[in-house]
Amino acid sequence: MGSGKIPDTGTVWLRNQMSLADFILEGLFEDSLTHLFLFCLTMVVFLVALNGNTLIIILICVDRGLHTPMYFLLSQLYLMDMMPVCTTIPKIATNYLSGRKSISFMGCATQHFLYLSLGGAECLLLALMSYDRYVAICHPLRYTVLMSRKVAMMMALTSWLGASLNFLIHTFILMYFPFCEIRKIHHLYCEYPAVVKLVCVDVSVYESTVYISTIMLLLLPIILVSTSYGFILHSVIEMRSGGSKRNAFATCSSHLTVFSLWFGSCIFSYMRPRSQCTPLQDKVGSVFYSIITPTQNPLIYTLQNKDVAKALRRVLRRDFISQ
Repeated sequence: MGSGKIPDTGTVWLRNQMSLADFILEGLFEDSLTHLFLFCLTMVVFLVALNGNTLIIILICVDRGLHTPMYFLLSQLYLMDMMPVCTTIPKIATNYLSGRKSISFMGCATQHFLYLSLGGAECLLLALMSYDRYVAICHPLRYTVLMSRKVAMMMALTSWLGASLNFLIHTFILMYFPFCEIRKIHHLYCEYPAVVKLVCVDVSVYESTVYISTIMLLLLPIILVSTSYGFILHSVIEMRSGGSKRNAFATCSSHLTVFSLWFGSCIFSYMRPRSQCTPLQDKVGSVFYSIITPTQNPLIYTLQNKDVAKALRRVLRRDFISQ
């Protein structure tokens, strides 16, 4: 029988981290016909999300009519939607088809960093895109000055670098902690709430820091979006033309819908008290914002977008004539 002595933290870290032992992903699918159907359905949705986002990104790049700040920011949004799907779903599919459930220590750290940083970048970008809508509706004559190509690039760069730096620090600290010998992650991939449960030391200070950081990452964009749309609503009310009001609402509705879906799912997954969370709820929430949301965003932004439809016809006509 053991003496009950708590092992030295440095020893535990050296035994676990230096050996780079694999983690075990519990996954979502089991060996049954029902789960096989769900797996096939997930892969179909994954392919739709991948192809849909890729198509719109390519269309924005090749058609000069879409070379505007708004569509440049949209291309960055679609890229942020596509990359998390490519980070998680292929590993889930590989493990299910091979019968293995392991993921390497470095693979888990990389997956954790990429997924959180891309999600954080999307939060920041959606907030900054509200400024683009504010300028387009409240200051249309100064749009080319206030929303130049340089400003749009700075917005995208701020989103990418700000989130990456923040979550690089969080990931490094988390993966430095000593993990318990049983490294079974009760999740689909290496998401923060599931990984932090495997740490063998007190991480309450670290969890509080991450919680505050998450609140800031969600609260500041919500304040910026609310302020922008407050000014937009005031401008719309003062418009005399009914057609102008409809155009203004149509311009903002897509962004507001995507913003609400994304932030709603993030709040559901990361802002609930951990004592009230269950592994099943975490998995369902992750499936929604990791697979469903990237599939919906291109449809929401492009389904009724005349500019995108015209650009697609131009590209197809040009390819047909060249052939």
